[in-house]
Amino acid sequence: MICVAGFSMLFTMENKGDRLRDARLAAGFRTAKAAADALGMRPTTYGAHENGQNDFGIDEAQIYAKKFSTDPLWLLTGQTVSQKTAIAGDFIPSNIIPLREVPNAEIREKVDTQGHRIPVYGQAVGGVDGEFIMNGSVLYEVMAPPNLSKISGAYAVSIAGDSMYPRYEDGEIAFIDPSRRVRKGDYVVAQIRYEEEGPILAFVKKFVRHNNDELVLEQFNPPKELTFPHHNVVSVHYVAMAGNA
Repeated sequence: MICVAGFSMLFTMENKGDRLRDARLAAGFRTAKAAADALGMRPTTYGAHENGQNDFGIDEAQIYAKKFSTDPLWLLTGQTVSQKTAIAGDFIPSNIIPLREVPNAEIREKVDTQGHRIPVYGQAVGGVDGEFIMNGSVLYEVMAPPNLSKISGAYAVSIAGDSMYPRYEDGEIAFIDPSRRVRKGDYVVAQIRYEEEGPILAFVKKFVRHNNDELVLEQFNPPKELTFPHHNVVSVHYVAMAGNA
C-alpha cells in the first residue's frame, strides 16, 4: 500500500475481485455477507463479484465505491489517476471518472439474440444433503449462457436447499458443462445410482477426488464429506456458473 497526499493506491492487487475484497475490508466489513447485507444485495451476487466468478462493470463499481469509500475507477482498473499525477499531488475527485481514457468496448457485428435454450432439471424439495431425483423430468427451459451455447448436452439444475450456502442458494440455477474435465476444487453435479434399477440422485457439491474406488465430494452445511462407491457413480459434470435465471 502506498499513500500519497492522503490518497491510497494499491499496486499489488491482481484483479477486480481482489481490489473489491481489499476495499470491503478497509471499510470495516469483515465478511462478504456483511457487506452484501449493507448493500441490500444477495450474498451470492456480491460474493460472485468478489471471488471473480462473475464480472462487474461501472454501475456496480460506483455502488461499491460509495459504500466502501473508495474510487470506482480503481475498482475497475487498479488506477485512479496516473501515478505521476497522483505523486504530484494533483488529485482528481473520485466521482469524476475518465471513462474515455479506459475504453472497454468496441462496436462490432450485430449479435444474434435468438440464443440456445437448455433444460433445467430438479425438484422443489431436496433430500437431507440437497440431493434430488435426476429422472429426466424437465422443470422448464432457460437461455444458455454464452459459454455453453455451443456445448452439446449442456443442461442446468435447480439448487435445492442450503447445503452449499453461501456458494449456492436455494432456488439458484447451476449451468452444467458435461464436456469439461473436472479437477479438485471444482463445483460439480454428481449423478449417483445406489441400486441397479433404482433412481438416479443428483448432488451439487465441491469435488474432492474420484478414483477407481470412490468419489468424494465436499458439502458446506453441515460441513462434511460425502463418499460414494465408484460403481454407483453415473457421471460427474462441471458447474460452469450459477445464478438466477
